[in-house]
Amino acid sequence: MINLFRVVAFLEGVSYILLMTLGLYFKYQLNDDSFVKLLGMPHGVLFMSYIFLAFIVRYFEKWSFKDFSIILISSMIPFGTFYVDIKYLKK
Repeated sequence: MINLFRVVAFLEGVSYILLMTLGLYFKYQLNDDSFVKLLGMPHGVLFMSYIFLAFIVRYFEKWSFKDFSIILISSMIPFGTFYVDIKYLKK
């Protein structure tokens, strides 16, 4: 289960960075919102999967409330899921 969470965390982080760089660049600099539409749905699905899997993995890993809060908040910060992978998921 932790390996699945690591994969989803990585993909969620990459999709977030792509959405914030390519998506916003194309939308506001080139007035073309096609990349936001293209990247938005996969990012949303990965974000929800990340949150759902975090609750499941919390049970197995017995994370404290503080650690679990950091893991959830990290999904909303660019490069946050990479920090979670290094700090909490690598063993």
